[in-house]
This record gives sequence, structure tokens and C-alpha cells, in this order.
Amino acid sequence: MIFVVSFLVFLMLAGAVAASIFEDLISAVIAAALVSLVASILFYFLQAPDVAMAEASIGAALTAAIFIIAIRRTKRYEE
Repeated sequence: MIFVVSFLVFLMLAGAVAASIFEDLISAVIAAALVSLVASILFYFLQAPDVAMAEASIGAALTAAIFIIAIRRTKRYEE
């Protein structure tokens, strides 16, 4: 159990670093959504399934979707 939690914390840190390093905004948003998804899994392991569901639905899905829609509606630097 402790190995799984340690791996998830490492994955969360790696996703946060990747989100700050990526120059492509879509990739950065996906990495940030990964951080929120891993946080929701950690909340589930901490016996807080209601917080985990809220984090997964709002933090990972809804926020990422809003950011992706906003990025697609603006002019990106690649074009």
C-alpha cells in the first residue's frame, strides 16, 4: 500500500513538473489534468470517496475541458 501511494505521489510530482516545462499549452493542460486525476486517486485511498469524485469530475475533467476550449478558440503560437 505504501509503495502504491509513494508511486502516485511521484507521478503527481512528475506531472506537475511536466506541466510547467511543456511549451505546448494543450500538453500542459493534459499534464495538469493528470495531476488532478492522481490527486483524486489519493483522496480515494485516504477514505474520502466524495472528495475524490469531486476532484475527478471538476478538477480533472471540467477544468481541463474549459482550458482546452479556451486554448482552441485563441490563436496558438504554432500556427
